[in-house]
Amino acid sequence: MSVPNQSERRISTGLFEVDLVSGEVLREGRRVPLQEQPFRVLRLLLERPGQVVTREDLQSKLWPADTYVSFDEGLNTVIRKLRVLFGDSADNPRYIETIPKRGYRFIAPVRALVESEPPSSNRVLPSKAGAAGIARLFSRPGRISTVSVLIAIIAIFTTRAILQKHSHVSEATPKAGRAMLVALPFQNLTDDPTQEYFSDGLTEETITDLGQLSPSHLGVIARTSSMAYKHTNKTIEQIGRELNANYVLEGSVRREAGRLRITAQLIRVSDQSHLWAQSYDVRNLGALIDVQSAIGRAIAEQVQVQIAPQYEADSAQLHAQNPVAYDLYLQGRFYWNQRTPPALRRSIELFREAIAADPNSPRAYAGLADAYNICNIIGALPSAESSPQARAAATRAIELDPTLADAHAALAMEKSHYEFDFSGARAEFQKAIQLNPNSAYAHLFYSGGYLMPMGFRAEAIAEMQKAVQLDPLSLPINNFLGETYVLAGDYPAASRQYQHTIAMNPNFPLVHAYLADLLELMGKFEGAIHERERTDLLSGASEEESAAQAARLTRALKRGGASGFWKELVSQDLRARQKFGGGFDVIAQDYALAGEKDLAIQWLERSFKAREGQELTLLAVDPVWNNLHDDSRYLSLLRRLGLPAGLDVQHPN
Repeated sequence: MSVPNQSERRISTGLFEVDLVSGEVLREGRRVPLQEQPFRVLRLLLERPGQVVTREDLQSKLWPADTYVSFDEGLNTVIRKLRVLFGDSADNPRYIETIPKRGYRFIAPVRALVESEPPSSNRVLPSKAGAAGIARLFSRPGRISTVSVLIAIIAIFTTRAILQKHSHVSEATPKAGRAMLVALPFQNLTDDPTQEYFSDGLTEETITDLGQLSPSHLGVIARTSSMAYKHTNKTIEQIGRELNANYVLEGSVRREAGRLRITAQLIRVSDQSHLWAQSYDVRNLGALIDVQSAIGRAIAEQVQVQIAPQYEADSAQLHAQNPVAYDLYLQGRFYWNQRTPPALRRSIELFREAIAADPNSPRAYAGLADAYNICNIIGALPSAESSPQARAAATRAIELDPTLADAHAALAMEKSHYEFDFSGARAEFQKAIQLNPNSAYAHLFYSGGYLMPMGFRAEAIAEMQKAVQLDPLSLPINNFLGETYVLAGDYPAASRQYQHTIAMNPNFPLVHAYLADLLELMGKFEGAIHERERTDLLSGASEEESAAQAARLTRALKRGGASGFWKELVSQDLRARQKFGGGFDVIAQDYALAGEKDLAIQWLERSFKAREGQELTLLAVDPVWNNLHDDSRYLSLLRRLGLPAGLDVQHPN
């Protein structure tokens, strides 16, 4: 850990950049407010990384002599604010360590930023609306305040931040005899940033293509974890260790004057030896498929795996696609991956343009289905509008190409979350996994969209573990594994998984929200209140607002115990719903936990009428509904949804 000198004005630590001169603090490119006195303490700690800064030194340098009486209280308040900023904990510090009776020490890695590095403030940041969607996609919203959900940081943005930490990754290891490969993002060498969609799209298509090369013998790391290494300066050895990968594919693309030049090389992680490298000059997009096929065949030869028959069939089918439609499809995927409502609406436009250019493009229809599904989940479009569109597009994609895994997964999501057709969803999920076993999200949604709703707890956990193995840096997937343990009743495993996710990125707000849920279920309300406050702060709420919410819950807990806590939470969420909107299931869960059965059923019925699929699919297994298990109205709703009651379920074939 280097000590900054006077010329090093910008410091990087974890997700943060600190300008020691101007006092500006950025968290992953977003300016975060910090008052003058906390910043002065932070600057002193950063100027002496790894060294103890005594309380006496802090007092003499930063507190006037006539404020001695209030020094202890003032310093404690400052340190608390800094820990809130960093998402840190006094009991398990990652940034600021307390040295009892002496002072404090900054223990996180510190790096001086040279002035030539582009400032983080130029990065593209997620919109608040897009953040809300990801929160709904990967959380149980009933126990997360609507305010937090509306301003949560989207997963696609926060995942990249993991790489600035201490390389905490999933404990999952590759299956014996199955090699793991990561295709790093293709570098865009074109002197035109608007072509970034093409290099990103080529990366995603290559990952999908390689995932079907030899699924039984070659696992391929998913896009989320791969894209986290865009513009990385990490070594092949580091990347391989962090992702449990045996091989790394690197590449670049230059697109100019209607021509493409693509380079690719395969590197073995164990000794960093370059096994294969090739450059391709492509005169039109139609020939791009030949390049992707050539890369796949070269990798199969070097890794010594047998090419699957389905890979051969897919390559032949792709030769028939329209180059203009394919380019529009890549643009659509680029916007789809941003997961914000404006970007998703743009992706729908581009997928429809691709379909207009080639009405027989199954990938364009599958992309359109995915876009409508996500629009439903994040609330960009109502379910009555988005879900039928998703069903129609996915169905058409399957008609054009029954072997397209993405289309089957999209149809399965619609069947599970809108039609509540779980047998139909099961068939489509299984088909998607059969066609592409390397799809992390197919495993995730099969777990959450069929296995867990139907009570197959062990199988749901196994599918989630496969998803984590394929996408080890995905914060939402790691988080949802913890949630799966909760739904399975294994609270200790859930707690360990949430702590693992926090170690990956302590500033990911949803993991703190999930941990708050778990602590509430365990009756540990004081800890839950702390995690709720942290969730709000990390999601962008002000210190005053977050502290006020937490204080009201604390007072209610002291006055009325658990009952008082739940009643106050109902009041807070009702106020938030009136101001910001939100699902009926949020209030239904609050009332269920408060023991207000009649009100819980009333709000559940409204949720059912609105087809709020995600939470309703978990109605039979989520412990939040335990107070309703003996209520005939609850059992009636289970029957209407096609969900099992109690443990009377059959093992899946």
